[in-house]
Amino acid sequence: MPTNRQIVLDNRPQGEATVSNFKLVTSDTPALADGQVLVRHHFLSLDPYMRGRMNDSKSYAASQALGEVMIGGTVGEVAESKHPRYKAGDQVVGMGGWQEYSVVDANQPGALRKVDTTHVPLSHYLGAVGMPGVTAWYGLVKIIEPKAGETVVVSAATGAVGSSFAALAKARGCRVVGIAGGPDKCAYAVNELHFDACIDYKLHKDMYSLAKALKEACPNGIDGYFENVGGMVLDAVLLRMNAFGRIAVCGMIAGYDGAPLPMANPALILVNRLKVQGFIVSEHMEIWPEALTELGTLVGTGQLRPRETVAQGIESAPEAFMGLLRGRNFGKQLVKLI
Repeated sequence: MPTNRQIVLDNRPQGEATVSNFKLVTSDTPALADGQVLVRHHFLSLDPYMRGRMNDSKSYAASQALGEVMIGGTVGEVAESKHPRYKAGDQVVGMGGWQEYSVVDANQPGALRKVDTTHVPLSHYLGAVGMPGVTAWYGLVKIIEPKAGETVVVSAATGAVGSSFAALAKARGCRVVGIAGGPDKCAYAVNELHFDACIDYKLHKDMYSLAKALKEACPNGIDGYFENVGGMVLDAVLLRMNAFGRIAVCGMIAGYDGAPLPMANPALILVNRLKVQGFIVSEHMEIWPEALTELGTLVGTGQLRPRETVAQGIESAPEAFMGLLRGRNFGKQLVKLI
């Protein structure tokens, strides 16, 4: 059996996460039992939610255990199978974690899924046609419930979720405005992702300055907002929300270091009769087939051309993850493992 290189969580962050929180270890892959599949990972997904799992605190999911392989989505190829539904060479997506191989109990519902790479590249099943894309779909379709002609806004606009959100919202006839960090990302949002406008939050020192930019980009106000960031960005958006607006709360990356994120004007939720709903996409597996079908079609027809930032080798994962948390990535952050 092959040797497996793995990244484990060695110690918990004290404030900001660092590369030293992780440790590279090597182990032998075990022999397979009946019903198990050995997967050789081709790509590992890095996502903001992983930062929250590093903390030992109450959250929507259990904390990452110390000394164990970091959680993470993976795509790859079946190397060996003792399950009748899978054979060597099948391309699959699962939650293999930060390692080069994983042994999967293929009888466990949702543990492994075959994918078709005829029209969709394998890596996209970790982004636009994977969990991030479905996350965008659920927040837009089920919470924001957009109508043609409405204005919707998304923060972290050029990431894997934001990119998918733009394509899905444009397909529904919305005006789509992004919030991203830096002129290159904003240009990419408008020129390649077809946002109607994109605001560089780094040009604004407070919520009032950002809210003014939002007023210019959203002259008819904001009907729906997809939240990935929190903090000043959320405060600015609340100042521009229309009555009966809808906010889908997906992430609060501004607060992943553990400090509370105060809200400047919570009374605006009442004044504007806003719907504010948080969600975890893994709790809504019933919508995944519909969402993945639409997302796959958008990618296959070229209406969604997601960009990827790819680090090479499992040893690069911690540094790439730090870059993701600091906004250095363009589009979906991946680690190539072959």
